[in-house]
Amino acid sequence: MTTTAHDSSQPPPEVQAPVFRAAGTGPATWAMGSLFERLVSGPETADQMAASLVTQPPGVATPLHVHSHEAEAFYLLEGSMTYRAGEGLFHLVDGDFIYLPRGVPHAFRVTGTTPVRYLALTVPGTLLGLYDEVGMPASERRIPGDDGLPMAEEIARWNTIGPAYGLKVVGPPLPKDS
Repeated sequence: MTTTAHDSSQPPPEVQAPVFRAAGTGPATWAMGSLFERLVSGPETADQMAASLVTQPPGVATPLHVHSHEAEAFYLLEGSMTYRAGEGLFHLVDGDFIYLPRGVPHAFRVTGTTPVRYLALTVPGTLLGLYDEVGMPASERRIPGDDGLPMAEEIARWNTIGPAYGLKVVGPPLPKDS
């Protein structure tokens, strides 16, 4: 095994505290008609990464968009969804994984008749703060109903706040039959 000595002309790497979050105890947000349960936030990792457990109802679809700051990864735990990433079209089911490099246009649609549940990761960890700004604190750990924000209000927030997070919409959502 090879080890690398630390360059003494540079400050030592920052030592961070471990983050433990028991199931169901992280902050929860309702956004996009969905539930985002925070596992670890960007500020807790010096913005190196962030992770959330996401539950979304059938039919949810994002517009085709690009992130200029982050790469994303998704591990699908339950349900099915279709992802467009670059020129590829991917159909994900339980246990599938997709990595989206920064700058790659992508969009998804939740397919099937049941909600999806997936682990969402971003590197660096700043992007998931956007959901907190656009959405609202979840009063329960479930997909919101009429007690969530009206979609028109939320879309206006996405359009206003998204660019500060490097989010740029470049096309429409995936069609229902994709």
